[in-house]
Order: sequence, then C-alpha cells, then structure tokens
Amino acid sequence: MGWIQDYQPAGGLWLSAALAALPIIVLLVTLGVLRRSARLSAALALITALLVAVLLYRMPAGLAFDSAAMGLVFGVWSVAWIAFHAVYFHNVTVATGRFDDIKAVLAGFSEDRRLQALLIAFGFGALLEGIAGGGSPIAITAAMMAALGFPPVKAVVLALLANTAPVAFGGLGNPLIVLGRLTAPILGMKQDQATDLFSSMVGRQLPLLALIVPGFLIVVLAGWKRMIEVWPAVLTAGLSFAVMQFVTSNFISPSLVDVVAALAAMASLWILTRFWQPPAVWRFDGEEPVKAGASLGAAKAERGALYAWAPYVVLIAAIFLSRIGTIFKNLPEWLDLTKLLHKADWVFAWPGLHKEVVQHAPITPKDSPYAATLTVDFLYSPGTVALIAAIVAGFAMGAKPGLLLATYRRTLHQMRWALATIFMILAIAFVMNYSGATQTLGLALATTGVLFPLFSAYIGWLGVFLTGSDASTNSLFGPMQVISAQQLHVDPILAGATNTSGGVMGKMISPQNLSIGATAIGQSGQEGALLRQTFLWSVVLTAVVGVISLLQATVLSFMIPSP
Repeated sequence: MGWIQDYQPAGGLWLSAALAALPIIVLLVTLGVLRRSARLSAALALITALLVAVLLYRMPAGLAFDSAAMGLVFGVWSVAWIAFHAVYFHNVTVATGRFDDIKAVLAGFSEDRRLQALLIAFGFGALLEGIAGGGSPIAITAAMMAALGFPPVKAVVLALLANTAPVAFGGLGNPLIVLGRLTAPILGMKQDQATDLFSSMVGRQLPLLALIVPGFLIVVLAGWKRMIEVWPAVLTAGLSFAVMQFVTSNFISPSLVDVVAALAAMASLWILTRFWQPPAVWRFDGEEPVKAGASLGAAKAERGALYAWAPYVVLIAAIFLSRIGTIFKNLPEWLDLTKLLHKADWVFAWPGLHKEVVQHAPITPKDSPYAATLTVDFLYSPGTVALIAAIVAGFAMGAKPGLLLATYRRTLHQMRWALATIFMILAIAFVMNYSGATQTLGLALATTGVLFPLFSAYIGWLGVFLTGSDASTNSLFGPMQVISAQQLHVDPILAGATNTSGGVMGKMISPQNLSIGATAIGQSGQEGALLRQTFLWSVVLTAVVGVISLLQATVLSFMIPSP
C-alpha cells in the first residue's frame, strides 16, 4: 500500500496544524521580521519542511527528499522556464533600443499628469506584468514616471497600486499554470483543463477590480474632484481592460490575458485623447507647461517608434498560434498547432515517489495512492513560446546573434537568486503536499465554515506578502485551498481562484516589491514610507476580493465555471 499519511500527527487538529505551518512561519519570520534575503528564508523554510515531514509526520526520509527533488524539478520547468524567458523577452527589447522608443512615445502622450499615470502605471505596467512579471512593472513604470517629473515616492506608490489587477495573469499566465498543474491531481482532471477553469474563474473576479483601479489611482494622485474631471479616461481604461481580461481569460488563453487587456486599455486611451481632453491640464504645483519644441520632439518620436511595438505583436501571434487548438475546437489536424506541439510532451512518474504515498478519508473517499507525475511540455510551454518570440523579434529589430546570447547571459545573472528561491519554494510545497502537512492545514481551515471564501482571499494575500509572487503563493497555498473547499463542499475552482485573486493585493506591500520600487527611484531605505501609503489600500482591496468570493460561493454561484 505504501506509506499512509496521518492528518493529525500531534493528536489534535489545531495543534497538528500549528506544527504543520512551521515552514510557513519560518519563512514569514525570517523574511518579514528578521529581514533576511528571500533565498536564505526559503532555504531555512525548506529545511524546516523536511524536518516536520520526517519527525512529526513520520514520513520516510527517502520519500521526503524525493518529494523535495520533484518540487525542485517542477520549479525548474513549470515556473522558472516561463518566468525566465518572459524577462528575457523584455530584456531583448531593452538591448535593441526599442524600449527607449516606446518610453518616448509614452512620455509624449499627454501633458496631464493624470492621463500619464493611467497610461504608464495602469496600461503599460499591466503590459510589462503580462510579459515579464516579477518586479519589472514596478521598477520600470516608477522610474519612467519619476523621470517625467512625478515626485519619486508618489511614482512608486502609483506603480504599486496599479500592479494589482494584472498580477494573476503575470509572466504569461504563470500563476494560473502553476495552480492548475499542482491541483489537477487533487481535482481529478488534466492539467490544462484545471488551468483553464482557474483562468475563467479569476477572469470573473478581477475584472470587477479592474473597473475601479484606474479611478482609485487618480484619487490617490490628485484627489476625488480631479478624478471626476477625467472620468471619461478613467472609465475607458478600466472598462476596456476589464472586458478584454474577461474575454481572454475565459475564451482564449491565460497566457495572453494581460498582454491583450493592457494593449486594449492603452489603445483605447490613445484613441480617446485624440478626440477628448480634460477641461484643464493638471500638473504638480509649480510645474511649467511643456514647451512647443518638446511637444514636436515627442510627436517625432511617436512616428518613429510605431514599429517598436512589433515585438509585442510577435509575442501575441506566437502565443495565439500555440493555443489555437484550445481557442478553435475541431480544427483539422494539419491546422491544429496546439496538438502538434503537445506531441513533444514528456510525461513520466517520479521514481521512488509515484503512488508510494497513500491518502485517505476525509481527504479522499477511500485509501488512494497519491500520484507523482511530471509533464515537461517542451514546445507548448509559454516559456518556450516566449523564447522563440524573443529570438524572432530580436532579429526583426536588427539584433545580432551575439547580442541575443549576451542578453541571455545577463538575464541568467540577473535572475539567478530569484530562480534559486523559486526552486526552494516549490520544493517546500511538494514536501508539505506529500507529507500531509498541506492536508492538515486544509482540514483546519475547513472549520471556518461559511466564511471560508473570505479567509481564502487573505490566505492568498499573506502568501504574496511573504514571497512577492502570485505563482509562489499558489504553490504554497493552492492545494491547501482546494482541499479545504472540498471538505466544506465549496467549489474548489472558486477557492483556488480566490487564492490567486486575493494574492494580487499583497503585491503592493510585499517587502521585495517595496525594495524594488525604492531602488528604482534611488530611494533605498524608503520602504517603510511606501508601506505606510499602501498597506491600508492592500487590506481593503483584499476584503473586496473576499466579499466577491463569498457572494460567488452563495448567491452568485452561476458565475463559477463548470468542467
């Protein structure tokens, strides 16, 4: 039968849950209280997870280390491969100089600071989140706004607040891809099916937030009265983003959601301002109007940079073609590129772990061997698609092979510690899943009853606060949320999606992102000031997600997608 999990190894549920949470507590304390590096915090938490598995849960050491090894490899392919090549794609646009052209276009969009904030922080920040994820949208948009004359701290606050609605689909949909792959065995469905269901559910939660975030940004920047003056722009940005976020997440692919929605919001704003302008240009106190020559230079840069958007067109086309079989059903085999790419998939059982761990009631109806299979989708992975798109776009922009290789090496150096942290976070998640610690926590959370959907949002929020990543919080807490929901007879798709949607609101207070934002404007040491300006908004917006989830679990249950 294999080794049988014990869900109450300490004798009582809550004592067992407290001990099962030790890896998470170690991560929280070392990262948030002792202010150690993310990689050191993750390493200590991984050691704690292994000790809890072996000493408390009496898991054979071989199985514990096998589960950690599988988590590490899962992190390499399913998370790091995607995140790395998303950042590489962005770095190629920087290395070729095309990104500077795009910045010039954005700078010449309007003299009104409110419209600049909407286009750069909300629209362009979402595009960067969709492609690269991580802290890049915060660093880049904050630095851009500061260079344009925004007060530096205010620029970072705006960048942090704007980096909410797009985060769930960041890095080419990586958070939802991770969630789908980790929870598919628990849900009893294929990985792609689970990912698509979570994508659809999140796409029925976050658009409600996307509608209010633009207005929220302008209120923080200039006040309620000044926001009312630009309500057509606020409505245009929020509505266009929300509509395309819903459509893309439900009917196309999670990998394209942010890219499509962000481009739609930016294009809609651009078109609107060709026909409408606010009654008066709003600037910061003491600012002088832009001189005519500067406006002419911006217009020239705009005309010269139109082709600079070509990399993003290439990326959209590449992802669209790779997902064409999921968008258009019953295509002829010779046209179904999705099916062709999947032929290169490698699915294998992890040696020494596959079906060697046995789950039982109340987690499963009867004793069931816990599968440990890994899918390596060599060609279908968004990471591979982003790599191909980066090479094609790079050559189209005039890059030489040497530049592309040098950029690849720089990206490896840039992300080396972030990648190491990702590997360890996934190893922690797998050890907790296979030892039974995640299941113990899930059973404890199930005691929250009807308020579980509200708590679910704050669990995701806590995870992103700790790790700085929605993909990482889905790794840590996604399976636990799904198991808790099953125990409460709450739809597990809703629970996993709420973990993701609640998590995005923790992004603006995550120590890593605060540090990235402060560094981007040359204000290291100002993280505390940034936290004070964003913490309350983070808590309030998470509550909004929790209330939406609670309503969807009860009176709005028709919004939950069915398999």
